[in-house]
Amino acid sequence: MNLISFGLIFTGVMLNAAAQILMKAGTNSIGFFEFSMENILPIGWKLATEWHIIAALCCYALSVVIWILALSRVPVSIAFPMLSMAYVVNALAAWYLLGEAFNPTKLVGMGVIILGVIIISRA
Repeated sequence: MNLISFGLIFTGVMLNAAAQILMKAGTNSIGFFEFSMENILPIGWKLATEWHIIAALCCYALSVVIWILALSRVPVSIAFPMLSMAYVVNALAAWYLLGEAFNPTKLVGMGVIILGVIIISRA
């Protein structure tokens, strides 16, 4: 895999991770809610106008374009498993930016993911 292909996949992973963190920040901003017939429009409007969620959707849209470019260069059997790096990035970003718990079990899981990505990328 050349540097451009890796860069496209890495950019896609980072955009996907950013989208998840933004989505969580948006739901944190709105707070807990339940969908019901009475509140579906007010909650729907809050979700549709929350800037974190809008930014997350933009990240997703851009990541689709990047992903298409990546797939034009890399076999899907190599590219798709590399998306699992988003789990590692998300866990670290959620811990750092959102104050979510981080423990040894997550660290071991992240190590397994990283090892798997290294093995697959060398195939």
